[in-house]
Amino acid sequence: MREIHTIDEFDAHVADVGSLDGVVVQGVDLSSRSEVIESISCTGGTFLGNRFESSTLEHVLDGGAVVFPRLPDLPFDMYRPTLYRQGELLTGWVPGDSESFDRDALDSLIYVWTTERPAGENLGVVDALATRLHDHAIDDALAEHLAHHPDVVAVMGGHSLVRTDPAYRMAAELGRLLAREGWHLATGGGPGAMEAANLGAWLAPYPDDALDHAVTLLSAEVDYTVADAYLRAGLTVLDAYPDGAESLAVPTWFYGHEPTNQFASHVAKYFANSIREDGLLALATRGVVFTPGSAGTTQEVFQDATQNHYDVFGVVSPMVFLDATFWTETFPAEPLLRQLAGDRPYGQMIGVADSAADALAFLVDHPPQRSSAH
Repeated sequence: MREIHTIDEFDAHVADVGSLDGVVVQGVDLSSRSEVIESISCTGGTFLGNRFESSTLEHVLDGGAVVFPRLPDLPFDMYRPTLYRQGELLTGWVPGDSESFDRDALDSLIYVWTTERPAGENLGVVDALATRLHDHAIDDALAEHLAHHPDVVAVMGGHSLVRTDPAYRMAAELGRLLAREGWHLATGGGPGAMEAANLGAWLAPYPDDALDHAVTLLSAEVDYTVADAYLRAGLTVLDAYPDGAESLAVPTWFYGHEPTNQFASHVAKYFANSIREDGLLALATRGVVFTPGSAGTTQEVFQDATQNHYDVFGVVSPMVFLDATFWTETFPAEPLLRQLAGDRPYGQMIGVADSAADALAFLVDHPPQRSSAH
């Protein structure tokens, strides 16, 4: 089914095909194309959040198309046709105004909207529908993005890792190595290890000493709960290094108190954390690197293991534990996972590393294995 996301795509399709039969048109302002639409067939078309003149809407509906309207009073576009751009979720924030992020930033306005009900109370049916349509739109946009980036490596880790910790720099070095390898880095999009990995990928085109300089700039502000100062430190890096490499962040408003990190070029932010976590691991077909973390990272370890254990997506991908002491002694997930794997194929795809270079080497030496059953 053909999908149309821009007015230029709409014009090209109509010129080529001469109808809107069976197409999906998503998030396009069609109010300037009334005469064209009313002159052609729309049978079986689906229109998601488009703007029409009233006569055009009547023609579309009479022709057998399905129209999903925009809902009022939402701080987000439930039919957005693309991923969020770098910095887009900071729209409204005024750097230097200590209250502006929490009060005015798009990211915060959406998060506040999700919390405007008593604890434990479910979303109303209309709001729930809006969030699910938004997340479906993000799924769709993410699939289009990944069509151009087939080799995805995810870096998972804790949000509490501060910018002055040596492990932060190691995660950044890893992100840089992965980007220079030609792979597409994906993270959970939050602060800590996730920010570090996206930072490293962003700086991949620059000389190695750019990372030293960037970490020094960021180290001036280490507490992400003081959002304005924390984000302004990020802006100093982006000002110094404005032309970075692409990478992906996949955060969620379930953790909406954490600002989305600034160094990913593309952001797939979800309302549903379960969809986000499972999807992030599923898209990382080139492998996943786990840096030390807490409950969230631990959950991701075993979610990824489950996907490999049952060959859910027809591909078994490498799993690398960065920091051997943490993962084999402090929190011995790695030996437990080996015992779980037994003689299954993914048992040979579990590795431990103590440096970014060793993690990369394991990923290079252990390419994903596709199942003959899929």
